[in-house]
Amino acid sequence: MFRTIRQCLREYRTPTIITILFMLGEAVIEAIIPFITARLVDQIQSGIEMNLLLKTGLLLMLMTLLSLFFGGSAGFTAAKAASGFAKNVRHDIFEKVQTFAFSNIDKFSTSSLVTRLTTDINNVQMAFMMLIRIAVRAPLMLIFAVIMAFIMGGKLAATFVVVIPVLAFGLLMIGKFALPAFRSVFKKYDKLNESIEENVRGMRVVKGFSREEYEKQKFHTAAEDICRDFTKAERIVALNAPIMQMCLYFNMAFILLVGSKLIITGTGNGINVGEMSSMLTYGFQILINLMMLSMIYVMLTMSAESIRRISEVLNETADIHNPENACLDVKDGSIVFEDVHFKYSQKAKKYALYDIDLTIPSGATVGIIGGTGSSKSTLVQLIPRLYDVTEGSVKVGGLDVTQYDLTALRDSVAMVLQKNVLFSGTIKENLRWGNPDATDEELIEACKLAQAHDFVSAFPDGYDTMIEQGGTNVSGGQKQRLCIARALLKKPKILILDDSTSAVDTKTDALIRKGFRAYIPDTTKIIIAQRIASVQDADMILVMDNGRIAAQGTHEELLKSSDIYREVYEQQTNGGDGDAA
Repeated sequence: MFRTIRQCLREYRTPTIITILFMLGEAVIEAIIPFITARLVDQIQSGIEMNLLLKTGLLLMLMTLLSLFFGGSAGFTAAKAASGFAKNVRHDIFEKVQTFAFSNIDKFSTSSLVTRLTTDINNVQMAFMMLIRIAVRAPLMLIFAVIMAFIMGGKLAATFVVVIPVLAFGLLMIGKFALPAFRSVFKKYDKLNESIEENVRGMRVVKGFSREEYEKQKFHTAAEDICRDFTKAERIVALNAPIMQMCLYFNMAFILLVGSKLIITGTGNGINVGEMSSMLTYGFQILINLMMLSMIYVMLTMSAESIRRISEVLNETADIHNPENACLDVKDGSIVFEDVHFKYSQKAKKYALYDIDLTIPSGATVGIIGGTGSSKSTLVQLIPRLYDVTEGSVKVGGLDVTQYDLTALRDSVAMVLQKNVLFSGTIKENLRWGNPDATDEELIEACKLAQAHDFVSAFPDGYDTMIEQGGTNVSGGQKQRLCIARALLKKPKILILDDSTSAVDTKTDALIRKGFRAYIPDTTKIIIAQRIASVQDADMILVMDNGRIAAQGTHEELLKSSDIYREVYEQQTNGGDGDAA
């Protein structure tokens, strides 16, 4: 786990090592200063020349400035190392997610990935900062201070034999009980982010059903749950301070009482005022650094769960990857399904697709209809390898899709979904997702074919109109037409429309299909639709039912041979009792 995340250091190894060296220098100086101060106190007590006093004072000032330099420089390099490390972790996670197949995305929820990219990385960044600074300084200072305390105080340093184990035991117990609470918090962060994401995305639905109070209560419950766990953990961690203070004051009282008695009675075996003062300083240093170590322990306890969650993503193996000697050229848009069976998970008991045998010639127009849950979308997602088949094979251009380079295959297939996504930016920028090098004339031509040019031109800024996040400032039909234009700019060998004209009227739908025949006659077109009118002029129509192809043929053939198709057609043409679904 730690080995995985350590690989994200890369170019920030040097500032990390420099920070550690700076902290080492600061620790050494901080340990020596009380020793020099004790000697100075003893010399003043016995009488000291002014020159020696000034030299010692200058030496202490120089060491103090050097300590300040080391500490300040360590802060600068540590900030650079920690921020860079977090940047690399964030970059690696995001890059890893881009390689995931849909099955990998299904394993991690969207809200969980957002939490891992934000909260978890922030925790790791803070822990790393503390590790290369405090985790280096504190144990070094602790070791140096204990050694110097025994050198300066002799038997008087035995107080630390009692204090250190007590404090260490208390801190270990604090960490032990705080860890479970911190672990549970991150899972609840996922739920909180999920609640926020759903609410923002579905704001129109929330307001349409006047469910604001319900959503506020749901968010409040999730936030209270996190608050309760954090409060429990923080209450345990808060015991750090009183335990440390108790040990600190016990140590001071012991040194003052015992040390003073030894000095006054003259049985101190060489202990004097300077050495006793240094003992107080070293005692303070020891306990402060123990408390710093306890803070690190708690922070690492929190970040360990974050590191585990981050490592889960970084170590995830993409279910779909490029083959060796991958083919880079898709010859044409022909598609063949050979005895295809598919289920979303190896553990799933039920197949989503059964016994699919299908041949589609290049340039053909294929319509697909079927009820909700009949696996229409699942079928077409196998073509660009968004999922891999469980059994059988899918061939495009005469070659199994698993033999193609993924980029080459997906560049040859354009999909327009029912739930289309437009990104923040101008209309031009969104359209050029289909072809980054498209000219303005090509953008306009594609929009005319997709019946989008008129409404785009009506905007004050035309094609430079800004699209808000999620495309909330355009209607559903406008969004669908822009996405169709974006797909046309790709000039694909296969175009898949997954119920992507559901929000436009039948006249516009017909004009779009007419544009397809004129603009991309050689492209294989697969149209998933609920309206018979959208597919009835297709070369082939598939009727999907419960994961199987229940029937296939032309419009006229299916009216005669398929009860499902005929029933839907009659309902939609007012020949039945109901309207179209």
